[in-house]
Amino acid sequence: MYTIVEIKGDKEGYRCGYCGGSWGKVSYGMWSHAMTVQDYQDLIDRGWRRSGKYVYKPVMNKTCCPQYTIRCHALNFQPSKTHKKILKKIKKFLIKGETPEGQCDDGCDGEPMDSAFGEGREVPPVSPVKMQQCQVEHPVISSNPEETEDVRPATSETLREEPASSPAVKGPRHAPKPGEGADPKKPQCRKAKDLRKERRQQKEQRRQDGEALTSPNPASNQPKNLEEFIADSLPDDALHRLEVRLVRSAPPSPQFRASFNASYQLYKLYQMAIHHDPPDKPSESQFKRFLCDSPLEAETSPDGPEVGYGSFHQQYWLDGRIVAVGVIDILPNCVSSVYLYYHPDFASLSLGSYSALREIAFTRQLQKQSPKLCYYYLGFYIHSCPKMRYKGQYRPSDLLCPETYMWMPIEKCIPRLETSTYARLSEDPQAGDANALKDLSRALVLHRRTVMPYAAYARKRKGSSDEKEVEHYASLVGQTCAERILLYRA
Repeated sequence: MYTIVEIKGDKEGYRCGYCGGSWGKVSYGMWSHAMTVQDYQDLIDRGWRRSGKYVYKPVMNKTCCPQYTIRCHALNFQPSKTHKKILKKIKKFLIKGETPEGQCDDGCDGEPMDSAFGEGREVPPVSPVKMQQCQVEHPVISSNPEETEDVRPATSETLREEPASSPAVKGPRHAPKPGEGADPKKPQCRKAKDLRKERRQQKEQRRQDGEALTSPNPASNQPKNLEEFIADSLPDDALHRLEVRLVRSAPPSPQFRASFNASYQLYKLYQMAIHHDPPDKPSESQFKRFLCDSPLEAETSPDGPEVGYGSFHQQYWLDGRIVAVGVIDILPNCVSSVYLYYHPDFASLSLGSYSALREIAFTRQLQKQSPKLCYYYLGFYIHSCPKMRYKGQYRPSDLLCPETYMWMPIEKCIPRLETSTYARLSEDPQAGDANALKDLSRALVLHRRTVMPYAAYARKRKGSSDEKEVEHYASLVGQTCAERILLYRA
């Protein structure tokens, strides 16, 4: 099984979605006709990203808004106070139907895990290379392809969630009945702050006196982890039911096909309401090219997750209809978030942040089946764009150094990024790219249906004029990938 790519080259001077008016976005791209999950894992660990079948890498020292690959250590993640509020907000909505008024909080305004939409949309479809590819395994995702409602434990979860209290639908206010004022026989009202202070003092006094704490279970003093928040059960009379289903998008599973139209209509609504696209812009073909097509081969491994590797849609079903979809790739070392779209009516529920929390929990679930799959990639972190800084709130997390391709804790990177939008993040001035291109002759090329090293291809071409182009490509993918990936040459 080979990865097959075709160079599209540098793309300069197009509009940046992060800083708006600037036309200084610069990236290098290639079209991928097929790609193994290991090759894509190695590429994203060198700053690459996909949008449909188009795979691109920002030219970090030239682009107006440098995009740093960010990953979260999913196993060590603890929800922050803000995250807990979001989980509680969802729970309140499910139980009572309450939604907060006004706009969603920061980081939730059309919170795509990657804003590379421009790249994918502007690349014209490329005629596929006609060649025999290795047989692709197609793991079965559903035990009953005729039932869209059928949900396997390995591929979906039925949920009861947690959300932050928010001023929303409150009961009607009643005018107080006339009375004679405060009852002198009852104690005066006290401030909540004073009551809390008194309780703390009483608790400390009991501890000093050696009395048992009020909590019957000492373990209950431990903070709840992410899974406990998500799995928190709802009462039987909850107004809503939320279910999360994982469906393979490439190759499309029966469940994906059955829900395709509903998913597309949701995407169209989202693009028009959140990104203000005209109605004819989010076409079905664009939706397929951008969020459904994927170069990743469906793969399974004895030590991999039960659902296999590849591209999936994680669908959020509320009372029997899709309200949000997270597009993700499951790779050997991580779950990589590609995009999120949701129904505009639920924008105030912070579904962008909520889906990220769900995907972190999903990564932890997969890690139990595949020990090395322990990271959650959130796409790109753009420090120069305040709206995109929310990705740094999922701690502990690392940013990828654009020069050494070493991972650095985000806390150490922020001071450098405050000084300059582009920065070498590695602290070691002597460190270099451990996988830098050393021998171009060993890079693989696909020429006239034949796989050969570049040295043999160059001899066949008798003074080929594309050496600089191939060398530039190979330096960006690194020596290891250059020796595995087939570079198509006409």
